[in-house]
Amino acid sequence: MITNFDQILEQLRSKPKKRLVAAWAVDDHTIKAAMHAVEEGIVDATLVGDEKLIRKVCAQEKIDPHIFRIVPNEDEMRAVTMAVDLINQGEGDILMKGLCSTDKYMRAILNKERGLLPPKAILSHVTVMSIPKYHKMLIIGDIAVIPAPDLTQKIAITNYLVNTAHALGIDKPKVSVIAATEQMLPGMQACVDGAIISKMADRGQISGCIVDGPMSLDVTISSEAAAVKKLKSVVAGDADCLVFPNIESANVFYKTNTQFTENSKQAAIVAGAKAPCVLSSRADSIETKLYSIALAALTA
Repeated sequence: MITNFDQILEQLRSKPKKRLVAAWAVDDHTIKAAMHAVEEGIVDATLVGDEKLIRKVCAQEKIDPHIFRIVPNEDEMRAVTMAVDLINQGEGDILMKGLCSTDKYMRAILNKERGLLPPKAILSHVTVMSIPKYHKMLIIGDIAVIPAPDLTQKIAITNYLVNTAHALGIDKPKVSVIAATEQMLPGMQACVDGAIISKMADRGQISGCIVDGPMSLDVTISSEAAAVKKLKSVVAGDADCLVFPNIESANVFYKTNTQFTENSKQAAIVAGAKAPCVLSSRADSIETKLYSIALAALTA
């Protein structure tokens, strides 16, 4: 079982390299993250974007541009579309967002004629976090793509988190469906959805995991809190995956940990497309982007 991000890199070094295609890769963070991934031996990288800007960044950062395949395109939106085309043409295994806006990136992925969305698929954002105060890695969703997931979307989110956990070597991940309380309150939709998803897992409709819900965050991550509240659950205090009720709660959880917790590490991808898509913030660190490439390579 993988317990930290360095172990992901170590495992990938022993496997055939994946092919990364970075869309509008004209900024130093994207190019340096791609460089590190190439140097780690986990990917071959294609940079799509304004070639003059790419070479300028390489010169400033003392990066040899010959380690990349550069596909020139001076228009941001057309560069993003071209990157998606390369994935569809079988020239890449992983898509990565460069300096382009999330709106343009997702628009290209969701394009009905040229995008990466299979029929009836649901896209969802999966984040893996290593938080020093918690005893294992956490896999959470959805912080960035689905604003207010309904029951069907929450089931899809659950399955994506479980698939990611399996890729990390967790055979039977423990999934907590988060609500404001662990009590079953019929008037709170998050509680209803949590109870339904939990029962679906009990009956094998969601497989390869143990699910409990509704669960409040404190009992999810603290066995002491669960004991105080007299909650008996194998998931309580030992969850691997957290399914949040909406984008606000998931996003606030993510940013609270990245901003207030020292030495937290994270990686993020969009699951459900024809290929894993790295969707990190333009403000994310080079390390986060490297780990996101590694997570995408592990799940590709």
